[in-house]
Amino acid sequence: MDTTSAIVFVIDDDASVRRSLVRLVRSAGWEAEAFDSAQSFLEREPFDGVACIVLDLCMPKMSGQELQDRLRERHSLMPIVFLSGQSDIPTSVAAMKKGAVDFLLKPVDSDSLLRVIGEAMERHAQCLRQAHDMANIGGRLVRLSAREREVLEQVLTGRLNKQIASELGIAEKTVKVHRGRLMAKMEVRSVAELVHQCDVVGVSAPERCRL
Repeated sequence: MDTTSAIVFVIDDDASVRRSLVRLVRSAGWEAEAFDSAQSFLEREPFDGVACIVLDLCMPKMSGQELQDRLRERHSLMPIVFLSGQSDIPTSVAAMKKGAVDFLLKPVDSDSLLRVIGEAMERHAQCLRQAHDMANIGGRLVRLSAREREVLEQVLTGRLNKQIASELGIAEKTVKVHRGRLMAKMEVRSVAELVHQCDVVGVSAPERCRL
């Protein structure tokens, strides 16, 4: 997933800081949107592309940590880089435990901030790719018939068609038909690909099917 079209959301109640950060972000080739409060950011239309939030810790009405909690409630995957005017180890530890990418002190070093943002963008892009893959694979799995799902479970154990036929009490020829259909529906050409897709979504052979 391309990060060159990514957006950095700058959230800070200090107008001069917002302007400076927006200029810095745009100089690195990313788009930037600035917000003067956590509330105004929450009112924005949801964004489902690659992004990063550069967030001031101490703001009136709703703090940076409160916004982080709100976004967690929404199951947002967007990485957050906190900025603070003072060193606060307990707060920074708490923010990192909740998933913040980094905690930088103001005045922030430009190179350090851009490096952290770049790493956060790459991480977010990877998360979105994984979520997209899981959704696609999950959609294919639900298209399988009950019998195809049974054959899939057997295939995941490494059993051969003859063994699957014996286990399910059907003809080997019938197993081949179901196996071909499930491979087509899962859009894979090999058992290795099939196993990989199932691993991605956490599907494995049930205990009763294992050798």
